[in-house]
Amino acid sequence: MSAPTIAARAPQTTVTPQSTTSSQTTAASQTAQPRGRFSRFVSQARQQGRLVVQPRMGFGEIAQMRAGLDAVRDSHATAIGTITVDSYTRVNDHESARRALAAGSDLNGFPVVAHGAEQTRRLLAGVSGEQFPVQFRHGSALPYELFQALVEVGADATEGGPVSYCLPYSRVPLARAVAAWAECCRLLADRPEPMHLESFGGCMLGQMCPPSLLIALSVLEGMFFREHGLQSISVSYAQQTHPEQDLEALAALRRLAGERLGGMDWHVVLYTYMGVFPRTAVGAFRILEDSVRLAVRSGTERLIVKTPAEAHRIPTIAENVDALEFSAAVAEDEAGKFGGAPAPFSDTGIYEEARMLIDTTLEYGDTVGSALVTAFARGHLDVPYCLHVDNANRSRADIDSRGRLRWSDPGAMPLRALVGGERTSKTSAFGLIDMLGYNERRFDREQLVGGHLKGLR
Repeated sequence: MSAPTIAARAPQTTVTPQSTTSSQTTAASQTAQPRGRFSRFVSQARQQGRLVVQPRMGFGEIAQMRAGLDAVRDSHATAIGTITVDSYTRVNDHESARRALAAGSDLNGFPVVAHGAEQTRRLLAGVSGEQFPVQFRHGSALPYELFQALVEVGADATEGGPVSYCLPYSRVPLARAVAAWAECCRLLADRPEPMHLESFGGCMLGQMCPPSLLIALSVLEGMFFREHGLQSISVSYAQQTHPEQDLEALAALRRLAGERLGGMDWHVVLYTYMGVFPRTAVGAFRILEDSVRLAVRSGTERLIVKTPAEAHRIPTIAENVDALEFSAAVAEDEAGKFGGAPAPFSDTGIYEEARMLIDTTLEYGDTVGSALVTAFARGHLDVPYCLHVDNANRSRADIDSRGRLRWSDPGAMPLRALVGGERTSKTSAFGLIDMLGYNERRFDREQLVGGHLKGLR
């Protein structure tokens, strides 16, 4: 298949709150009633004008994990609980996880399979429920054993995706991951009580992936989930380098989800910046604050937060709760300022780029899964700087003088007409490292400069 010919787009225009409201209303009208207590909790919070916030918390020992869940439940925030699994479980090395538990070694998450269904049910008993659903987070390209355990314990929700947990985190062939995730989706879909599944597609590599590809991958993974029987899902997007560009991206994601996931129960989840994080506490809270305000102004239902500690180590329970309560306070402040009205943004064509990627990818196969595999094999989808063998790694992105993330070279993706013809540039290793630290410098600058000046006094 050859790339479609597209005329260059018109100059950017400003989208007014009125037009944004119209598109969001259209999308909302195509969203099915919430299914399962995870989705019901998010839906109720949305109706009450409250942002749902969620940590990334995960501990190996049951007592510590339970203490973390209790603390999040009791926090002054509209919060959902998180159990992040450990690295052994992500790669199905459950025997190593068992040995680590037996030896009392530290794990960087909760080993669900190693602990077993009975212990995990005890962990959840009396804390998870209608007013406090819990999501299991993992990062596995082949999560069937984990999903079996989650079904057995009656988990509310989990996340990931055939592309988003294969290309960045594994050496598993994409075709194998797609087949495995199809089987996993059917396993979840067969449960009497729906388990919510969130696409991680909007977070590829955490940074330096332009918004249109993040949106396209998240929506395509959502379509893949539906193809295999899921009815309650969320689509994701990770905060990038420019607030207004992110606002446009979230509006485009909501519009495309409304168009392509009609009839499903879905919502949008935003991630606080996942790339190189500010190293000062002030810088970390400032970027977290920006992500909260972005979530409120864009009408996003759920936010995955980060803490200042994550630039250095795994955060404590108290640090997680601080980040949640800080986020809840900022969300209340932002909602009070804007009254829930969507904020205007300049239309630079993110929606058109993402729609083009989705539509043309689907022409590569009879199923969403086969289309994804073929599209990546031909470079039609191509994640910049991703070294997985099934990713072409020909596309490149950079950050322009205004701080916007853009395509410097879309490779073989059908975007050249939309992003400005023959724009190509080579990114040096030094240039890439410099761009990776863009947000770290931006949010730490005042604090670091202030500290330097204080030292001179």
